[in-house]
Amino acid sequence: EVQLVESGGDLVQAGGSLRLSCAASGFTFEDYAIVWFRQAPGKEREGVSCITRGDGTTYYDNSVEGRFTISRDNAKNTVYLQMNNLRPEDTARYYCAVAVRGYGSTCRRFRRPGDYPYWGQGTQVTVSS
Repeated sequence: EVQLVESGGDLVQAGGSLRLSCAASGFTFEDYAIVWFRQAPGKEREGVSCITRGDGTTYYDNSVEGRFTISRDNAKNTVYLQMNNLRPEDTARYYCAVAVRGYGSTCRRFRRPGDYPYWGQGTQVTVSS
């Protein structure tokens, strides 16, 4: 059974930092890309960042480029999202997701939440101004 468990969310002041973790199990972790999505109240879920299998090529939405860093530790079956210089508009529930399918090793679809069948429960990030 595929399982994803996020942690690390918190309340932080603008300009602060957080590191989110996504612990995975139930599939061959190193073979698949992992995506971080977020969803703010009243808004659609959006892809924030993705890391591929293999060499771990990374992708970012323009809104977080230069502030967020995604990484993976295949020995621990965990993906991290280091978030620096947080802004109030980063406030959202953050989810990690995986597509244990043929296309799931790449990040070609990381802006399309409907293409990801497996999700964690999410972790809340709140940034105060």
